[in-house]
Amino acid sequence: MMRGKLWVRLAPFLSKRYVSSSSSPSCSAIQPWLFVGLGNPGEKYQSTRHNVGFDMIDAFADSQNISLTKNHFKALFGMVDGVPVLLAKPQTYINLSGESAGALAAYYKLPLHRVVVAYDDTDLPCGVLRLQPKGGYGRHNGLSG
Repeated sequence: MMRGKLWVRLAPFLSKRYVSSSSSPSCSAIQPWLFVGLGNPGEKYQSTRHNVGFDMIDAFADSQNISLTKNHFKALFGMVDGVPVLLAKPQTYINLSGESAGALAAYYKLPLHRVVVAYDDTDLPCGVLRLQPKGGYGRHNGLSG
């Protein structure tokens, strides 16, 4: 099942930096993760490769019984109970998704290493998932500066 495979692939990546260090050695603060799925709103784009980021967020939200009905910083938004994970689907269309994702990261004071962005990469074969800790935007306007 796709949902189970996705979580298995993401779990090791998340656990590496789940607890952030604090100034006090006896206390460590848990900092949230922001998962942003890129796509375009509307029926025209549903179930297309271009909306794989939306599909990933929907699959994770469904597996955790999270409703993505709250509109926060131009994104459909939800939180995972008990775990500091924020899920977002920017509703700005993919090329302007930084308006939403950047505002969410700034509002929650998240460093970039706590933001995970899921999107289609036309340089990869369909169905291939690549996780990388950092990188450029390539040819994807939704990730450009």
